[in-house]
Amino acid sequence: QVQLVESGGGLVQAGGSLRLSCAASGRTFSSYPMGWFRQAPDKGREFVAVIELGDGTYYADSVKGRFTISRDNAKNTVYLQMNSLKPEDTAVYFCAVQIRSGTYSDRRSYDYWGQGTQVTVSS
Repeated sequence: QVQLVESGGGLVQAGGSLRLSCAASGRTFSSYPMGWFRQAPDKGREFVAVIELGDGTYYADSVKGRFTISRDNAKNTVYLQMNSLKPEDTAVYFCAVQIRSGTYSDRRSYDYWGQGTQVTVSS
């Protein structure tokens, strides 16, 4: 059974940092793009970042220069380092894996999802 489990969320002051982790089990995902999305209250789920098979990375403009996505294939884990956090980064953060080919920024292109971890940034 495929499972993605996020961790590392919490409450942080503006300007602070958090590191999210997403541990995968049930299947090896090192051959597939893995992404992070987020969903704020009363908003849709939006793309944050993705890391490709060859470790190429892409980011939403809103987080570029502040967030860094990485992966450890030996641990079947993907990370999201978030620096210089802003109150508008407050959301539930989800990791996901893309098995089928598709647009990285489109959540419909992803096949497996975690349950999410809450990130709250206070001003």
